Amino acid sequence: MTLDLIIFFAALVVVAVVSIMASRGADTREQYFLAGRKLTWWLIGFSLIASNISTEHFVGMTGNAARSGLAVASYEWLAIPALVLVAWWLLPIFLRAGIYTIPEFLERRYDRAARSILAALMVFFFVLTVLATVLYGGAEFLIGVFDLDTRLAGAWDISLESANAWAFSLCVWGIGVAATIYTVMGGLGAVVWSDLLQGAGLLLGGLLVLILALIALGDGQGILAGWESFTSANEDRLHLIRAWDDPDIPSLSLLTGLWIPVLFYWGLNQFIVQRTLAAGSLAQGQKGVLFAGAIKLVLPFLIVIPGMMAVQILGDKLDADEMDRAYPMLLQELLPDGLLGLMLAAVAGAVLSTFNSGLNSAATVFTLDLWGTHVRPDMSDAEAVRVGRTMTIVLAVAACIWAPVIHSFDGVFNYIQEIWGFVSAPTLAIFVAGLLLPRVPAAAAKAALIVGPVLYLLSRLPAWVWSDDSAAAAGGLIDALHSYASMAFLYHMFIIFLLLMALQWLWSLACPRPITAKASAQEEVVNMRPSRVLLPGSIALLAATGMLYIVFW
Repeated sequence: MTLDLIIFFAALVVVAVVSIMASRGADTREQYFLAGRKLTWWLIGFSLIASNISTEHFVGMTGNAARSGLAVASYEWLAIPALVLVAWWLLPIFLRAGIYTIPEFLERRYDRAARSILAALMVFFFVLTVLATVLYGGAEFLIGVFDLDTRLAGAWDISLESANAWAFSLCVWGIGVAATIYTVMGGLGAVVWSDLLQGAGLLLGGLLVLILALIALGDGQGILAGWESFTSANEDRLHLIRAWDDPDIPSLSLLTGLWIPVLFYWGLNQFIVQRTLAAGSLAQGQKGVLFAGAIKLVLPFLIVIPGMMAVQILGDKLDADEMDRAYPMLLQELLPDGLLGLMLAAVAGAVLSTFNSGLNSAATVFTLDLWGTHVRPDMSDAEAVRVGRTMTIVLAVAACIWAPVIHSFDGVFNYIQEIWGFVSAPTLAIFVAGLLLPRVPAAAAKAALIVGPVLYLLSRLPAWVWSDDSAAAAGGLIDALHSYASMAFLYHMFIIFLLLMALQWLWSLACPRPITAKASAQEEVVNMRPSRVLLPGSIALLAATGMLYIVFW
């Protein structure tokens, strides 16, 4: 374990030093927030994946897979058609507009107030979702792998419960401080280079864990025998399609509600889209997005399936109430000294990568969409960078404070998907309406941004307030509201999306917006010639996705 700790910390230091060195000179807003608009396709692709993969996956998604099977892989595989849509439709629009942030586009399409409302929602929910969950999952991962609570209990002579609380706090603040330092120093450039190194390490490490798990399941008969053992033992769990009323991934959501968080996440979430906005050209951005889609094809085999294998390999060692620790325990079981340290560094790097990506994006939105719009619209580049760095620190502290609250939810993956619902449905609704219905006025979009989160809260609140038994005992309206609230949150998101689209369409009929403003920059900030691989690459990705659904139906 000592060797693993040495390798673990050495690998993280190397990544931090390389990232900071590669991003020196980020002293203008374009350099600090968009890496100078010069990212190439392979950097964009790796950065998209590395920012996306974190403890939400290695703790939350693997834990979900350990509990209930392969269906959670739909979050990964449905991202592929979403990325194809981004490459064909949204990315050309955003690059042509020359924007720095997603909320900025709303000012061009609607007005400044719409931009500010979305910016405020994004910053607030970045702290509650991306930043806090990364800290929570990262702390749980490190505690599970290094047995930090047991070690502290012995070293400090305290109860295991107290030791766990101390270990959790130390890990949360340690991750927060480490990631904040090089995010503050280097901006998006540092984030992207750390993404490249950590993303490559994660993919290689995940492949190694999969191979070792198959060898273990093969019991000396080889990898193919291991796969046969796994599929035989999990035949009823290797299905993407479930019942329509499944609480996690209901079948109808694959055609309805699941598309809302997926399209929002990959097309309208500043946390992800900022990498594509920094592309050196439209062609580079499109190739980067398709490259990320190609990596998405294999991710469930490196994340979801090992989570299922952990149940079979660990047996009684894995407590049914602690499935979020399935992957960390699997690493302990399979990896020898040295390799364990490298894999832990890769996963911890993913934690840092996602956290610093979220920090940079949230600070970008606050600085440019809120501070630069309402407080100092004439601020210089130097001031913009200074405000961005200050907000990076403030947001990191806020996330560290909120992270312990996630303990009260049923798994980190369900938490992050459910909480994002406050933003994803209304944001997708106003962008779809704004791009497809030119007569929708600004007032309708602002109403949707305000009403949407309220409707989502009302949809979820009865299930949070009343238990099944108390609602049934009360009967009447309370029981009816509880039944509706107990539906999968993906259905609620779809219902709210439809209601908000209807609201905006009816508003456009009653008070149509004059067609005057254009949501485009006067001059192209990057070369807008599309990539030659866009069509064949898109067809190949969509065909491969369809094949996966046929195989694992």
